[in-house]
Amino acid sequence: MTRSRFPRWVYGPGIEPDPRFSLANERTLLAWLRTALGLIAGGTALEALDVPMEPTFRLVAALTLLGGGALLPVTAGVDWARTERAMRRGAALPGGAAGIVLAATVGVVGALVLLGLLSR
Repeated sequence: MTRSRFPRWVYGPGIEPDPRFSLANERTLLAWLRTALGLIAGGTALEALDVPMEPTFRLVAALTLLGGGALLPVTAGVDWARTERAMRRGAALPGGAAGIVLAATVGVVGALVLLGLLSR
């Protein structure tokens, strides 16, 4: 008797890939989750500590870090599922959106911190 795995929409189609590839895909997801925790910690620290910059820029930068930290696990989870399904179907691996979310978050926060420091 075969037990079904959850989520069925990810594990249902195709054949079981080499476990090393599935485990590597999972490690990538976990790395994105650690990165999201770092963004959340950075946003919290930026607002909680007395960083010498213009307060409005500091608040917007902190909120951007928190928003990116909240969005990143969602996009990383979708990327994980899409990659797992592609491996099971023997299809080309899809591109990921998590890197784009991270790059946008870091770019915006970098600009906000720079502006906040220059305008104090």
